Amino acid sequence: MNFVRVFVRNMSHKKWEPLKGVGIIGVPFEKGQKKYGVSVAPAAMRSAGLIEHLKEIDGLNVVDYGDIETVSSKQSVAVNNMSHLPTVSACNEQLSERVSQVLRDGRIAVTIGGDHSIGVGTVDGHYKVNEDMILIWVDAHADINTNKTSESGSVHGMPVALLVKELSDYWPYLPTMDWQVPKFSIKNLGYVGLRSVDKYERLVIEKYNVPTFAMEDIEEFGIKNSINHILQTLDPCLNKPIHVSFDIDSLDALEAPSTGTPVRGGLTLREAINLMEIIYSTGRLRAIDLVEINPALGNDSDRKRTIEAGLAVLRAGLGFSRKGTAPRGILDLPIQTHHEEDYLSKAKQN
Repeated sequence: MNFVRVFVRNMSHKKWEPLKGVGIIGVPFEKGQKKYGVSVAPAAMRSAGLIEHLKEIDGLNVVDYGDIETVSSKQSVAVNNMSHLPTVSACNEQLSERVSQVLRDGRIAVTIGGDHSIGVGTVDGHYKVNEDMILIWVDAHADINTNKTSESGSVHGMPVALLVKELSDYWPYLPTMDWQVPKFSIKNLGYVGLRSVDKYERLVIEKYNVPTFAMEDIEEFGIKNSINHILQTLDPCLNKPIHVSFDIDSLDALEAPSTGTPVRGGLTLREAINLMEIIYSTGRLRAIDLVEINPALGNDSDRKRTIEAGLAVLRAGLGFSRKGTAPRGILDLPIQTHHEEDYLSKAKQN
């Protein structure tokens, strides 16, 4: 892709401050893909101290809104090449309502999946509160297949296509999905970290000129320039709420091995943290999804590394500073001049 450095003129825009309230939503859901275990992630993240880690961030108020009930749908309708559609739909309908509730409570909606099919519910719920939102999809995969183009039939590869209004005519009628009307525009979408994109997905990205920084672009321009370019392209006036949907497989498989579709050559954890720090610094982050952590895959070390990576990403997006905090009384410590240092050095020699 051609990279163009964007400079933002001085314009009057709304002053945004990072929200200091967070609402946690767990979604123990895995029917959007075929591997067991991703439904365990919300419990595993809480067990690893999710709430406690977030509460350590200065001034952050954390409320756990509980889990979305993910019982199987009683409806037996089927759509060609869309596995478990009624169950996926039922889960996302509940999730959309819960995300809207958290946002209306004045909190950042932090959703812990589950597989990435839950992006339908999180983005739909956010859009119902902030219609001018922009979406940053951080993922190894574009997730913009339809049931006609997907090779697997797994809905976790389709959420973006279900959400954007520009692709609504490419879908058949979807029973059980009447609650969700695709109103979000693909013009408000940006991708980070792509490295496994299907032919149809590439065609859609190029047709609609979606700002995309695949791994080769990030290697050339760096994570800071990459995300700043996307943010400035989608929101040149700096006044739109931001939604980040973060798939753990956007990280290199060595950083996060316990995930269902790992792809080597991804983001380093340091790049992911920097990405989230930059988005946090805008003051406009209003929703984060963290998906596709699968504690059932790999050994204990793999699980621990992956969960810790997820926690680090969330903490960075919610205001944790790698600089640490200044020790009390640091300003009261005596500061030595170069002359004093020389004097002390000579005194020691004598």
